[in-house]
Amino acid sequence: MRINFYFSLFFLWFLGINGQNNPLMAKDSLGQLNWVNTKYDAMSLEERIGQLFMVSVASNQSKTATDKVKELIKEHHIGGVVFLVGGPIRQAKLTNEYQFLSKTPLLIALDAEWGLSMRLDSTYAFPWNMTLGAIKDSSTVEKVGFQIGKHAKRLGVHINFAPDIDVNNNPKNPIIGNRSFGEDPVNVARHGTAFMRGMEKAGVLSCGKHFPGHGDTATDSHHALPIINSTKQRLDSVELFPFTKLIDNGLSSVMVAHLDVPGMEIREGLPSSLSEQIISGVLKEEMGFEGLVFTDALNMKAVAKFAPEGEVELEAFKAGNDMLLMPENVLQAKEKLLEAYNMGIITESRLSHSVKKILMAKYKVGLSNFTPVQLDNLYEDLNEVENDVVYEEAIEKAITVAKNNFSLMPIKKLENKRIAYVKFGDDSGEMFYESLSKYAKVTQIEAKDAAGYKKELANYNLIIVGFHKSNKSPWKSYKFSKNELFWLQEIARLRTSNTILAHFAKPYALLDVANFNSIDGVVVAYQNSAIAQEKAAEVIFGAIGTSGKLPVSAHGEFPVNTGIKLKPLQRLGYSIPERVGLSSYKLAAVDSLVEAGLDSLMYPGAQVLIAKKGKVVYNKAFGKPTYTSEEKVSDGHIYDLASLTKILSTLPLIMKMEEEGKIALNNTFKELIPQYDSTEIKDVTVLKALSHYGRLPAWIAFYIDTLTKNRKPSPEFYRNAPMEGFSYKVAENLYLTDAYKDSIYNRIGRQSLKSNRYRYSDVAYYVFKKYIEDTYGKQLDELINEFLYIPMGLQHTSFNPLSRFSKEEIVPSEEDKYYRHQTVQGYVHDMGAAMQGGVGGHAGLFSNANDVAKIMQMYLQGGLYGGKRFLSERTIKKFNTCYFCHKDVRRGVGFDKPQLKEKGPTCGCVSRKSFGHSGFTGTYTWADPEEELVYVFLSNRTYPSASNTLLVKSGLRTRIQQAIYDSIIN
Repeated sequence: MRINFYFSLFFLWFLGINGQNNPLMAKDSLGQLNWVNTKYDAMSLEERIGQLFMVSVASNQSKTATDKVKELIKEHHIGGVVFLVGGPIRQAKLTNEYQFLSKTPLLIALDAEWGLSMRLDSTYAFPWNMTLGAIKDSSTVEKVGFQIGKHAKRLGVHINFAPDIDVNNNPKNPIIGNRSFGEDPVNVARHGTAFMRGMEKAGVLSCGKHFPGHGDTATDSHHALPIINSTKQRLDSVELFPFTKLIDNGLSSVMVAHLDVPGMEIREGLPSSLSEQIISGVLKEEMGFEGLVFTDALNMKAVAKFAPEGEVELEAFKAGNDMLLMPENVLQAKEKLLEAYNMGIITESRLSHSVKKILMAKYKVGLSNFTPVQLDNLYEDLNEVENDVVYEEAIEKAITVAKNNFSLMPIKKLENKRIAYVKFGDDSGEMFYESLSKYAKVTQIEAKDAAGYKKELANYNLIIVGFHKSNKSPWKSYKFSKNELFWLQEIARLRTSNTILAHFAKPYALLDVANFNSIDGVVVAYQNSAIAQEKAAEVIFGAIGTSGKLPVSAHGEFPVNTGIKLKPLQRLGYSIPERVGLSSYKLAAVDSLVEAGLDSLMYPGAQVLIAKKGKVVYNKAFGKPTYTSEEKVSDGHIYDLASLTKILSTLPLIMKMEEEGKIALNNTFKELIPQYDSTEIKDVTVLKALSHYGRLPAWIAFYIDTLTKNRKPSPEFYRNAPMEGFSYKVAENLYLTDAYKDSIYNRIGRQSLKSNRYRYSDVAYYVFKKYIEDTYGKQLDELINEFLYIPMGLQHTSFNPLSRFSKEEIVPSEEDKYYRHQTVQGYVHDMGAAMQGGVGGHAGLFSNANDVAKIMQMYLQGGLYGGKRFLSERTIKKFNTCYFCHKDVRRGVGFDKPQLKEKGPTCGCVSRKSFGHSGFTGTYTWADPEEELVYVFLSNRTYPSASNTLLVKSGLRTRIQQAIYDSIIN
């Protein structure tokens, strides 16, 4: 009967009040109740009192220091340990040692508000609460909470002292600031609840802090007692509001701050952590909180100097706290509590109330069945790719556009922009600059004074100022220097340009800016992490949109909740595979395949790019420009694309002409070039020629007729320097006679038609080049630059690249021993294109993988890119159609298409709607609308000799394609 009586009493408390479940109750509530009572009944009085203490230790401390905690565990039966700084492996080892020594399993705690890295090296830092506060969608905040909880659980941590739900309504707050979700109590409550829910879902107890609210103070309680001079009514509606909401949603614990709150405590100067009126009266009775109550650290100056050692802990317990965090002297505190118990000051009921709550918490986190922390793969588990997925999503949703005059952002009409980047702040802006440069030519400008900036910036019409402050902790300096504030205004007042400020720091720094009258755009990214810099650049250029809102008032012009929504312009973004449904682990097979190609001497080097759903998730460079190069290939090197020229240059112009009515698919060669009226090729149609079903020869070796008997360039046709009548530069110190252009077209006209079957041919593209240039009165390279490359921001794409790039930036394609007799580097490898001055309809284009991907992405998006329509969706669909499949011709109109039989240009794993092309020099690109996937492979397999066909025979390019499709996460 006695057991049933106590069971009934405790079970009623167990259920909590207001009809809500006790937040510490486990799913197995009866098993939990039995374990708690059994443990408690088996404890001595000293052991019970010992459970009230949670001491601190740092895993990077000496053995002497960490062994002191072992003594406290063995001799004084402390209830828990809070870890401070150190490393995860060391902490895990100490946790296991401590748990092994403890008669009752220890409750392990950590301050990990933005992740384990708040305290530990080699761990992950998630965005600060201020950053998360800018996000409208609280489900993203829940994901952050879950990841942090998952890490804590993996490390053997049972309670995370988070979330911080202080309402930061004082910009001068030295200790909260970025740790708060903002100044809006509703927003703080909403995000705090989501964060808590995520952690609890991961199996880690939450802790709302710092009760009753540490946001409205300019004093750090680590050093002195802050005063919160607010009325009870104001405290209820602002500071207490988030606590109320989180308690209603199952908050596990609360940490009580050391604050002087006259509106809630009548005793002058009494810290809230020692106030029975605040803890037992307000928190427990008025707000109905039934979870664990922690003091803030009792060694903090705000409370430590209030009473002698030991007395502070006693007063804290009497006030209603359950766990006494980081007491200055455990032994003295324990003696004081024992003395108070024996004198009846602390009753058995009061002691059992707290100790049983502590035991309930231990049961809920699985300590009734303790298993040691596994050290194997601990580092890998704490640094999984999912961290970046969540971080990136959070930053994308947090970035806030506070001002956008003239709809300046996202930036459009790149062809009209001359863009400069100016770096302010004392931290790196390298990733921001690199990311900006992926979209347009951006020049970094440095100067020593305002006059210097004005002079250097005079020729630019768009200036992006990046303000970069340290991302190492939320307490780092975040303000502009006086010079920077002056320079910012002077730069913004330049009449020849617009100015965008990209702010990578605490938003309060903007308060010091005198005015924003001349600043046209303001982007707040909150932190200076590499991902934040990358995403801010993507916002500015329209790769992603924005929905963030300022969580605090950042200026008179930018009150709380300011935020302009931007829509993306469908430019390529940059991300990680898991964001778009690909597996990083499986994509490692691509690395292995490319490396195997290098080892097998298929090519000296290569670039490989993979994009999915509009995001580049893999862009790597391998090997060297040549087998003997000292430097490595970078993603900035450019390759001779060979026949990719067809679909990246000539074909888009033909599609444009078809839309303009300047060409039709049923037009014949004689209609394009009247001099072919009496030739055999006169009736070849555009459709059949582009489908490689026009009965044309595969290629014509024009160059052979220009060689001497010794197979050297004939003086009849070539000069070693430019002169009148010899302007076609074929290679270094080699110029072809202008008259040979007519010879090329005359020879094409003399060709006989071949058998009526599929035959891949370059010849039609000579015809199309001439027709395009005759129609518009401009060279093909000039036309495609104006139409496509400049508006799309393609900075690494060019015919005759030596006019724009240094030779070192261009990968060589061959040691030519049969025509030019030199290293072919910066000149087109294809002989026919070289004889046209480097600009062929079928070859001549140079680029890198990133630029190729942009054009392929434009095709995937139905002709739209960067907010501009280049081609109609109807046109692309028309040209991406196989019209002669029934004749065993797989090709579309210009585009290559998947094989009709077993072997062909793809892995066989792509959709029928997919399209692409390959190139003689070892290049390949393919796009699949169904998977929203772009794949680019660039190499110089022809170096040092085009006779090296190992790449072609191996099928490596399509084996890589197979690996990409194998990495798709279903």
